[in-house]
Amino acid sequence: MSTPSGAKPELDLLRRALGVLTEMAPAATDLGEVFRAAGHELALVGGPVRDAFLGRASNDLDFATSATPDETQRLLAAWGDAHWDIGKEFGTIGARKGDVVVEVTTYRTDRYDPESRKPLVEFGDSLDGDLSRRDFTVNAMAVRLPELTFVDPFDGLTDLARKVLRTPIAPERSFDDDPLRMMRAARFAAQLSFHVEHGTLAALVAMAARIEIVSAERVQAELSKLATSPNPRAGLEVLVDTGLADHVLPELPALQLEIDEHHRHKDVYEHSLIVLDQAIAQETGPDGPVPAPDLVLRLAALLHDVGKPATRRFEPGGGVSFHHHEVVGAKLVSKRLRALKYEKQVVKDVARLVELHLRFHGYGDGEWTDSAVRRYVTDAGPLLERLHRLTRADCTTRNRRKAQRLSDAYTHLEKRIEALREQEEIDAIRPDLDGNRIMEILGIGPGREVGQAYKHLLGLRMEHGPLGEAAATEELKKWWADRES
Repeated sequence: MSTPSGAKPELDLLRRALGVLTEMAPAATDLGEVFRAAGHELALVGGPVRDAFLGRASNDLDFATSATPDETQRLLAAWGDAHWDIGKEFGTIGARKGDVVVEVTTYRTDRYDPESRKPLVEFGDSLDGDLSRRDFTVNAMAVRLPELTFVDPFDGLTDLARKVLRTPIAPERSFDDDPLRMMRAARFAAQLSFHVEHGTLAALVAMAARIEIVSAERVQAELSKLATSPNPRAGLEVLVDTGLADHVLPELPALQLEIDEHHRHKDVYEHSLIVLDQAIAQETGPDGPVPAPDLVLRLAALLHDVGKPATRRFEPGGGVSFHHHEVVGAKLVSKRLRALKYEKQVVKDVARLVELHLRFHGYGDGEWTDSAVRRYVTDAGPLLERLHRLTRADCTTRNRRKAQRLSDAYTHLEKRIEALREQEEIDAIRPDLDGNRIMEILGIGPGREVGQAYKHLLGLRMEHGPLGEAAATEELKKWWADRES
């Protein structure tokens, strides 16, 4: 790969990229030879180039070409094991050869309808012109193939070395053309731990409201990528500081107005970011119960206190309370995530964790009965491991003695849960009699009474543990007789 002269950080990046690109070279240069033989230009572009400089290889490669979509499709059909034209309307043809997946897009010069995010596709005639329509300079670098010539018309390598996000063209024009790029700025801040250049940041602030023309599904996709990035806090701070969050996740900046009940944090917003960081630290490896990155846990940690603004009360003596904020918060979370078009199960799980996040408090003040422990487990259901982590993460007090006391109390609770689980398979607690047996004993058919009887027996099971069929039958008959009297 031919290299420009540059400062040491840039040279270090170039050396790193050379190693990664050398690994890619067989597939990439082979495809480059195919296009050159047909009289067309081909260049590796975008994320794969950026990631090569960061030392990360990829089997999913993006290319730009001077060939038309029809010409590209013909060449890829002959080159690959399979190909597809689902993106042909936008100039993109995909193909797979072995383990390598490629997407090749005809040079583009996009024009946008100011009332829509959808581009009016116009094909361009140069690589530099195509790169000018990229979101940030670090994504506007290319490597011409098959000769492996580095192309960097907007000085993206310098920005990459300095960890800066900057638009190739004036940021106001870039964000006006495609407002989703503003969300991508926050997402890349989270993924790469880069900071947004001053002029680009100012444009984000000035144009934040334009994000409202973007579909909820596209916003949600960027928010999810941000949340599951290595450093979500950096991206969330961009969203809040620029005003973007006011339009896509207004419950988050609203927390800046509140002081938590312990008066230990600058605001509930800062507390929530700390809880998020601490929850991430408790995620597990791929074989653990909560493999990282866990979107549900992270959203719950970030949003667990969104009910506080609506429930704030000033108490005599200067205190502040937020009674039942977990219930209010669960409703707000459910409404917001539905508006962002999250999957139903994600909405349900995040809202349930928010609702349950205070359930543990009070455990250390007086020992729970086995029944209370069983209810804690059954109410959490499959979310128990996430609830463990959310509850622990929610302790952000600076009082080390208090923090240790809370941690010890929760460890004690976890040990009791494990002990009960070993005794009676607590995760699958059921009454001693199922619905069919209830109907048989009472001589009734399906109906509301069966559900009521089942619920009564479940309550007894939770309170007293396994009763056995004989005792459960007697309790059922007694309940039925009392009901009939």
